[in-house]
Amino acid sequence: MSTILLVIIGIPIIEIYLFIKVGSQIGALNTIFLIFITAFLGVIYARYEGFNTLKSGMSQMVNNELPVYEIISGAALAFAALLLILPGFATDFLGLLIIFPPTRKLIFKKVSTKKKQKYSNQDFINGEYEDIEDKDDNRKI
Repeated sequence: MSTILLVIIGIPIIEIYLFIKVGSQIGALNTIFLIFITAFLGVIYARYEGFNTLKSGMSQMVNNELPVYEIISGAALAFAALLLILPGFATDFLGLLIIFPPTRKLIFKKVSTKKKQKYSNQDFINGEYEDIEDKDDNRKI
C-alpha cells in the first residue's frame, strides 16, 4: 500500500476518533465551537507570522541576500493555515507546530539534515567544459 493512500485513509480515522473522545468529554456543541475557535485563531496567527516572514524576506532582499529560509517558511505557513482550516484536532495540532517559529526551525533542521545525508553519499564527477566554434558558419555548438 502506498504511503499517500495510508495518509488519506489514516487522517480522517484519527480525526473521527478524536472528535468522539473530545465530544464525549465536553459535549457535541462545545466540540464544534472549539473546532471553529482553533481554526479562526490559527488563521489569524498564521497571517501574523506570514507578514513577519514577508517583512524579513524584504529586508534580506534590500541587503542583496537571497531569502531562502523565508521562502520555505512562507510555503510552510500556507500549508499550516490549510491544516488549521481543515476541521480536526490532529490537523490543528500539526498546523500549530508548523506555525510557531521555534518548532518550524526544528522541523526544517531535521528535514535538511536528512536531505544532506541522502545527497552526500552520491558520487559526483567534476569536469570542465569549453565552447567550440564551428569553423564553417561561425556558430557555437
